[in-house]
Amino acid sequence: QVQLVESGGGLVQAGGSLRLSCAASGSIFSIYSMGWYRQAPGKQRELVAAIIDGGTTHYADSVKGRFTISRDNAKNTVYLQMNSLKPEDTAVYYCNADGSTRNPYGWTTKFGSWGQGTQVTVSS
Repeated sequence: QVQLVESGGGLVQAGGSLRLSCAASGSIFSIYSMGWYRQAPGKQRELVAAIIDGGTTHYADSVKGRFTISRDNAKNTVYLQMNSLKPEDTAVYYCNADGSTRNPYGWTTKFGSWGQGTQVTVSS
């Protein structure tokens, strides 16, 4: 199993910044992609940003130019730097990772894991 632990959420005023972190642990063989999703009350979970092995990034239109996703492969950690925050960014932010694990026999198995979520609240 692969566990994802998020940190860095909190309360911030509009225009402020927050940095989210998500560390993956377990019998990880490789991680293909890591990303951040968010879910506001009464809304569906949506992709915020993702980074694929090799460094390709993807952002939702609503956060382009304000959010930056980055990854430390050595630490199996993904970050989301959020600047110029707006009240509409308020949501629970979830980390996601897709990759493969390897058992003691050398067999690999694909995994897809989610973090527990971290609350981001932006006040106006």
